[in-house]
Amino acid sequence: MKRAVMTGMLAGLGMLTVPVLAEVEQGEAAVRAALGDVQADRIRPAAVEGLYEVVIGPHVFYVSADGRHMLQGDLVDMAKGRNLTQPEREAALRSTIDGVGEENMLIFGPDKPRHTITVFTDIDCGYCRKLHEEMAAYHDKGIRVRYLMFPRSGIDSPSYDKAVSVWCAKDRNEALTRAKQGKDPAPRKCDNPVERHMALGQSIGVRGTPSIVLEDGRVLPGYVPADRMAAMLEAIPAP
Repeated sequence: MKRAVMTGMLAGLGMLTVPVLAEVEQGEAAVRAALGDVQADRIRPAAVEGLYEVVIGPHVFYVSADGRHMLQGDLVDMAKGRNLTQPEREAALRSTIDGVGEENMLIFGPDKPRHTITVFTDIDCGYCRKLHEEMAAYHDKGIRVRYLMFPRSGIDSPSYDKAVSVWCAKDRNEALTRAKQGKDPAPRKCDNPVERHMALGQSIGVRGTPSIVLEDGRVLPGYVPADRMAAMLEAIPAP
């Protein structure tokens, strides 16, 4: 008797779930159709009924269930005082940067790092050079630095050519250190990720260098001393 009652309850729940799932699938399909050839990394119902959260690379935005309207900006839970978009945006940025692959970055790190930061850098930027001068202090604090090239003067500029030459050098780390000391690298050309680095920086709104991406996906504009950086990283809650 009890089994029959339980079976009936589960069947009833299933009947309620199917229409909901169908509605979600229809909404996702409408959003995908509205995006056309643009491939979303994720589409799911947002916290507000009738909206779907869409993630494309480092970007998070919202589309109505019929695919007609798009909203850009932060979704805030007024009752709880919580920004619902920011954590998703930071997670999307972390995923996008990790997708670049460390084989496509210049990495300076201690033997046993405690933290990793990703830095958009310009060889000819004064504060980028100041940060690099502190590399030993960063390492003493257990901080690993992953560099992405962002020559602010653009493609085919002297800064861009230096970035490519550094990447194409036999010892990239040494070439970058010397370049940041004002010793221009020998001109070289090869397959390189510099334009990809620049496109990523532009897509997340990098305007100046250094721009530092923390482990939690926050972006800090400008140079940060090693001591202060270590304190900030230690304060990030464990995932």
